[in-house]
Amino acid sequence: MFPSLLSRLPSLLLTTASTSTTAASPPPTPPQTLRLQPNNKPLATTLVAAAAAAGLLLLSPSSPPPTLADPEFTVYYGTAASAANYGGYGGNASKKDTAEYVYDVPTGWKERLVSKVEKGTNGTDSEFFNPRKRTEKEYVAFLPGIRALAPLSAVLDNLALSDVVLQDQIATAEGVRAEERREGGEGQVYYEYEVAGAGAHSLISVTCARNKLYAHFVTAPNAEWGRDEAMLRRLHESFRTIQPGAPPPATES
Repeated sequence: MFPSLLSRLPSLLLTTASTSTTAASPPPTPPQTLRLQPNNKPLATTLVAAAAAAGLLLLSPSSPPPTLADPEFTVYYGTAASAANYGGYGGNASKKDTAEYVYDVPTGWKERLVSKVEKGTNGTDSEFFNPRKRTEKEYVAFLPGIRALAPLSAVLDNLALSDVVLQDQIATAEGVRAEERREGGEGQVYYEYEVAGAGAHSLISVTCARNKLYAHFVTAPNAEWGRDEAMLRRLHESFRTIQPGAPPPATES
């Protein structure tokens, strides 16, 4: 994923970028009320009529459709260990105290175990995928020896140099959004990218900490993006690094 980027490490420097705004949502439609006219019918008949009327109210076109419950999430703790120190067994039980980054994982997603060879060649550190659609996934890669970020546009270009899938998404994208975010307004710098390709949608977050570059990817085919956009954005927004000496976050969110 990042072999070509290794040769460009000295060029990575800090910069600033654009911001984005969000349109305000329209006010919610006030609930409708149902008024029943008085009548002299027996009590049982009246109760049946009232229940039927209530059912019609719930099925009214102006009523919002029922929604599924939000999926549950767990927090993944990534250690960004070197290939030499990597056991290759996966898991998350003993990583909390040594974690360098965290992100949310939907309950039911599966972890793909990363080999030492893959970790050593392209920097992939962790990956989870939806078992119903393996190409709907999130993963983190890291590169050591990088103290600061390059200009906003240069980082995305460098990421794409060694990632054919990302290259195709950018080449067919209807739009590519890029912005800089500072944690807490004045803290650590994160670059945020959104690539809306012809076949897939990707959200990418990149930052530098501990003399390393970390890149978190959330990607899904357009059909899954349309269905799971809110969840996928949550995964993207959950990624952050942990500063040395800082307490680890909670085990669930």
